[in-house]
Amino acid sequence: MTNQQSIYEKLKQAKDFITSKADISPKIGMILGSGLGPLADSIENPVAIRYADIPHFHGTSIEGHSGVMILGNYAGIPTIALQGRFHLYEGYPMDEVVFPTRVLCAMGIQTLVLTNAAGGVNSSYNPCDLMVITDHINLMGDNPLKGRHLADLGPRFPDMSEAYHSPSAQVLYEVGQSQNASIQKGVYAGLLGPTYETPAEVRMLATLGADAVGMSTVPESIAANHLGVRVCGISCITNLAAGISKDKLSHDEVIENSKTVASQLNQLLSEALPKIIGAQTHPGESS
Repeated sequence: MTNQQSIYEKLKQAKDFITSKADISPKIGMILGSGLGPLADSIENPVAIRYADIPHFHGTSIEGHSGVMILGNYAGIPTIALQGRFHLYEGYPMDEVVFPTRVLCAMGIQTLVLTNAAGGVNSSYNPCDLMVITDHINLMGDNPLKGRHLADLGPRFPDMSEAYHSPSAQVLYEVGQSQNASIQKGVYAGLLGPTYETPAEVRMLATLGADAVGMSTVPESIAANHLGVRVCGISCITNLAAGISKDKLSHDEVIENSKTVASQLNQLLSEALPKIIGAQTHPGESS
């Protein structure tokens, strides 16, 4: 069996297992970053599946990533949410990092919502701001599409000129403004980690045009776009990046501030996602 055949088989096995546990056709997929797992508590009639039980998944190893898939209705929309993700810095190969994303897309979602905890590079940002991601810069030194061309998943050279669906991003931003949330729009830079950036690296990122920096999200966005699924992204600015912040950076601070902003993010998504899904199913929707 070739590697190309094996990934299709793995996706089918994971999908078949999930559908055997929950009778749902999700329209929304959500990947919940560090400390943001509690958003899944708002899913009604939930069915919970441990990652470790899903074929070709495995447990999570980072605090704030509980490693549970939740299926049910979020804001009245059939939804599948992942409480936690896999990171390249944990030592997983890129195909394992994006395997959960590919499974969500195989389940038939229309939109993938990526959330993360990020450091603020833009000096006008404050801890606990929300940033709607408008674009990203891949500085991880890797790409989930390298290697054998997976022709049945998507094109060899996918277009990334709109890695984050701009009409959906605008809905998120406008809803955030209407709720008087601390809402920003900006560019996310994805680095390998697990070290936080040096002050010199943060200055470099600002020069490149980044507004926030983290260690995730970029691979998942690439994998979903490759499969033709629209992507929305929101960063929770949990701290100011090195050289901007006067304090030492710590994962404990990231988790605490993520928990603080989780209710605000939940309020934003619960109002915005029905509008996004409604727009995408409208005959006059622009792609």
